Amino acid sequence: MTRSLVSPADLASRLDGPTAPVLLDVRWRLGGPHGRPDYLAGHLPAAAFVDLDADLAAPPGDGGRHPLPDPADLQAALRAAGVREDRPVVVYDADNAMAAARAWWLLRWAGHDQVAVLDGGYAAWTAAGLPVATGEETPAPGDITVRPGAMPVLTAEDAAALPANGTLLDARAPERYRGEVEPMDPRAGHIPGALNAPFAGNTTAEGRWHSPTELAQRFTALGVSGGEIGAYCGSGITAASLVLALEVAGVTAPNAPAALYAGSWSHWCADAGRPVATGPNP
Repeated sequence: MTRSLVSPADLASRLDGPTAPVLLDVRWRLGGPHGRPDYLAGHLPAAAFVDLDADLAAPPGDGGRHPLPDPADLQAALRAAGVREDRPVVVYDADNAMAAARAWWLLRWAGHDQVAVLDGGYAAWTAAGLPVATGEETPAPGDITVRPGAMPVLTAEDAAALPANGTLLDARAPERYRGEVEPMDPRAGHIPGALNAPFAGNTTAEGRWHSPTELAQRFTALGVSGGEIGAYCGSGITAASLVLALEVAGVTAPNAPAALYAGSWSHWCADAGRPVATGPNP
C-alpha cells in the first residue's frame, strides 16, 4: 500500500491481523440516491459506512454546499466508524474516487497520515472476485483525535490571488467551467485565471487511476509546472481528487500538497461582488 493508492489485490492481502487497515465505504452520488442501500447490499468485509453529506461535511450554508465539518463532529463520526490513531485507513467509493478522495483529504487534514484510496473502488474489488459482506457492520470504537490543519486550504481571497503567481485548477466538467450550464449553483462560469482540469480525467472509464507518468503528463499539458497549486470544484468534493492526483503524479509531495478551496464554486458564486469568467482554458 502506498501513501495514496492501494490496489484490490494488495488490500486483500492486508485484511487480517492487528495492523489491518480500517475500511471506510463512502459511496455517494451528487443529488442521490443515498449510498447506504448499496452498502447494505454489499461492501468490503468489516467496512463501515460513512455518510459524506452528514459525516464529511457541515450543513450547507455560508461556507458552500459541503463546508468542512466541525472537528468535533468529524471526530465523533470517525470514531464511530472505528478509525484509530495506530492503524492505516483505506477509503473507497463506487469506482472513480469522486467521494473517496474527499474522505482521504479530510483524514489527512485531520492529522491521520496513513490513508489510501482503493484504486477502482468497489467495482474493481468485485471485478477481481474478492469477498464481500452484506448488512450493517458495528466496528469497535476508534480513538482518533482530529487535529485540523494538516492539509492546506484556500479562502476565496487566496483563490482569487493564486493564478497570478501559481496555478488554480477547476475540477468540474468542461461545460460547467465554460459557463454553458450550471445545474447546482446560482451563477455559471469559473474563477478568473483558473484552468479546467476535470476530475474525471484522473481515471479510466472503469474508475482505475492512470499511472503516475500519465497523470504527470496530463498536468504538464495543462501548464502545471510546480509552484503553488490550488484546486476547487462545485462544493469541495471532486477537487480533492485533483489534490490526490497531483500527489500520485509526483507534481506535489506528500509534505507539500496542493491546497483545497473547500467552499469552491458554491461559495465563490454566492457573493455577487466576486468576478466570474466564462469560456475555455486560455
